[in-house]
Amino acid sequence: MSKMKSVKFEHERLSREESVIRGKSFYELMKRRRSIRHFSPEKFDRSLLELAVRTAGTAPSGANKQPWKFIIVESPELKKEIRIAAEKEEKESYEQRMPQSWLDDLAPLGTDWHKEFLEIAPYLIVVFKIDYLKTDSEIKKHYYVNESVGLASGLLLASLQNMGLVTLTHTPSPMNFLRKILNRPANEKPFLLIPVGFPAENTEVPDIKKKEFNEICEII
Repeated sequence: MSKMKSVKFEHERLSREESVIRGKSFYELMKRRRSIRHFSPEKFDRSLLELAVRTAGTAPSGANKQPWKFIIVESPELKKEIRIAAEKEEKESYEQRMPQSWLDDLAPLGTDWHKEFLEIAPYLIVVFKIDYLKTDSEIKKHYYVNESVGLASGLLLASLQNMGLVTLTHTPSPMNFLRKILNRPANEKPFLLIPVGFPAENTEVPDIKKKEFNEICEII
């Protein structure tokens, strides 16, 4: 088995003080991140999204297969088509598919099947996962695809937050309509639909609380 060529790892060793400052600053930044459903239609420099996708592309992945594809949608026609298809699935989910326990959990958040933000937000980022690559002679499987794409999506959201943009992680189910509308190949499956932009004026969000540190972490 041939061994991959190695290169020197470049690492900046920080002082404890600098590490604490950076850690606290990033925590405070991410603590302000919220899921936004009321967007301004105001456009912004698309290069910000390109930078965020580049950041997402640095995520670790199984066997370094990088099994992701990010589609940036700015066409009003495509956004409208996506909204119509998403609302069709969401309406059926809210009225027929979701058990009452799920509806009860969603009720305090005030969500329903109407998804007008899919048209109002200036951009949508559709994240696809790639289960395999197919050549003329063989199929090359990818590994830990969901985990890898989840990590990349987390970096994408953090990068967008860092640039002063707001987002929503939208997952209409099923999402196969996205592959059809965006004309993606069979080996790509929709993973996440992310409206991106600025919040509408006077936007409000539910007064939710995150779990305390000792609820999400144990030191043993």
